[in-house]
Amino acid sequence: MKKEKQFFINGRENEVLLKNWETSDGCIATDRITVDGLPVGYMYREKPEEDSPFEGYDSGWRFTAGDESDEYMQKAENSGIYKLNTICQYDPDIIPLLHAPYGTAYIRDENGVFQEEPFEPLEE
Repeated sequence: MKKEKQFFINGRENEVLLKNWETSDGCIATDRITVDGLPVGYMYREKPEEDSPFEGYDSGWRFTAGDESDEYMQKAENSGIYKLNTICQYDPDIIPLLHAPYGTAYIRDENGVFQEEPFEPLEE
């Protein structure tokens, strides 16, 4: 039986933080953010797959805390599909970066500031 996730609550769950967003607003985030309550440590935007069941919904944004192992990332149950505004509620620091084009990545440095990072999408 699948265990139900207990989401981390940060007091902003009803607040609309992402205003005037006029394109696809779906994204993927790991449980390290949404369940454990860690801030976004690494974020990247890949071009959504054409003919995907999420076509028209997927913004291409992916969010991790940055400490997830490869093994953790391989398990689909450790991530979820969310609206961008939901992840903004968990970590509003990402908001100014969301208009970046596909192929962009940011990593949070030791001072907690996002720095642009080279990003090479995985080839299937």
